[in-house]
Parts: sequence; C-alpha cells; structure tokens
Amino acid sequence: MRVAFVGKGGSGKTTLSALFTRHLARSGAPLVAIDGDINQHLAYALGLGEDELFTAPPLSARTGEIKDYLRGTNPRIPSRDAMVKTTPPGRGSRLLRLMGDDEIHTPHVQEVDGVPLMVTGAFGESDLGVACYHSKLGAVELYLNHLVDGPGEYVVVDMTAGADAFASGLFTRFDMTFLVAEPTRKSVSVYRQYRDHAAEFGIPVAVVGNKVTGEDDLDFLRVHVGEDLIAHCEQSSYVRALEQCRDHGELEPHNTRTLDRLRAAVDARPKDWAAFQQHAVDFHLRNAAAWANAATGLDLAAQVDPDFEHGPEALAALV
Repeated sequence: MRVAFVGKGGSGKTTLSALFTRHLARSGAPLVAIDGDINQHLAYALGLGEDELFTAPPLSARTGEIKDYLRGTNPRIPSRDAMVKTTPPGRGSRLLRLMGDDEIHTPHVQEVDGVPLMVTGAFGESDLGVACYHSKLGAVELYLNHLVDGPGEYVVVDMTAGADAFASGLFTRFDMTFLVAEPTRKSVSVYRQYRDHAAEFGIPVAVVGNKVTGEDDLDFLRVHVGEDLIAHCEQSSYVRALEQCRDHGELEPHNTRTLDRLRAAVDARPKDWAAFQQHAVDFHLRNAAAWANAATGLDLAAQVDPDFEHGPEALAALV
C-alpha cells in the first residue's frame, strides 16, 4: 500500500512520516520510505546523525537512467527523451517489486535506523530561479507508476508542504493520504484545500491531529475536520528528545496507539489497480495536451497501451 503524509509546513508531517515508517519497520513489515519534500529532512527525522551523510544517490540525479530501465522494450516509448514523468507503463515496460534487486532500489536505497529510504534530492545551485521542485519529483512519480506492491507491503512518502502536491498527478499515486493538522486555523485551511481538490478525483484523505495538548485542541479539530479526523498525536517528549539527539526512551503509549490506528486504516483500504491505472492514463493525457507534446515534439497520447492491465498479474507475466 502507498501512503502519503501531507500538511501545512511545520505541522509535523515529516515527524509523523518517520514515526510511522519506524513503527512499520519494527514490526518486520516490508517497506520503503521516500523523502519527497523540498526540505529533505526525513533521513534526520529517522535518526541519521547531523555529522552523517546520506550517501545513496537521489532519484532526481538519475532520472534518465530510471527512464531507460523502466521503459524496457515498450515499443510505444522509443527513447528516454520520449518518456515524461506521467508516462504510464504498458506491455514491454519493466515493473518493480518492492525492494527488488533492480536498477532502481539497489543504488538508491540506504537504510536509516532500520528503515530503507530513498530521497528525491535537494535543490542545487543550477536549479535556483530556473526550475520547480516538481521536476525532481518526476522520478518518484515514475517509480510509483511502475511499482507493483503486494499485501502487507508499504511505501511511505513524505510529501511537499501545503496543497503544492496538486501541481502534478503524484497525489493520485497513493492508496491512503494522511493530512497532518495542528489545531490551528491555518492548518485547517490547508486541510480544506486538500480535501476539496482530492474529492474531485475520489482520493481518500484522513486527518491526523498533531501537537494536541488537551480537550480544547481536540474539540477544535473535531469541529473543523469532523469525521475525517482518524486519530491524533499528543505533544511528545520522546519526539523532542529525538530531535535534540538526546536519549529518547520509548514513544508515549497514546502516540503508539495512534500509529496502530493509522496502519489499520491503511490495511483496510482495498487495492484498486484498475482505478490506479485509469488515473495514470488520465493525468498523462492531461499533461500531454498541456505541455509534454510540445516539449517532446511527439503525440504522447500514443504511449497509452489500451490493452495493458496493471497489477500483480502484469508483474507475474514478466517472470
């Protein structure tokens, strides 16, 4: 299952992403975490020391090689230059197993405190003033488009802040989206934006209250979020100690139960490969018409393979 953590900047979505992935990892669940936030802090939230380096190459640094690998022998994609971030898989494309021994996972994954992590990559000097962060997230979108994740497997992505995720089709690549909301008007306004945009495409959004200090905070979230509030986290001395690189002990029982609730909500979601592929096709056609046809000089609608059915059967057919 694919899980996204979103929310207002500073709401704690990176912290919740880290707590959730560590919770999954300690249970023995197969998973990979992806840092898709412009600030690239997930490795440190997972426990990477300030004097340590994340040495695996970022996905965005090898987008061309990723395209070459994923297009495989698909005749509808003659070259990497003809492949854009929304290009959906078809017959001949390479599909991925979670943490498989392949040219995507092997070079890009580095384990941090027991969590396999891939990063999108930060802005470089050459990007400033001339590129948006969505150009880097294209590699993540390609990865998710070609991944066939099985039952009990998890991909957890720490996304960009605010409603910025809607600038691409990446928000449709998840089975569950957790919006982290503080008990503040600003945080709730981001929730409303995200909720309304997601509803247009049938994307489920559940709210995780964060930094809740008492019943007043909880009542505020209940009033403004309603039934979308699935669980909440209380102020955590464990998290503060972890962020200050002090001995942090164990996560508080209430917050641990919240992580259990989040996992249960993810596990309860049905996997709908047909809807997943249809969203991929729809957004590819939208992007082709908006910019990609002009950028490549090709009619990228021809990349859609109408006879391709995504999912475990398509993966099994490649073996």
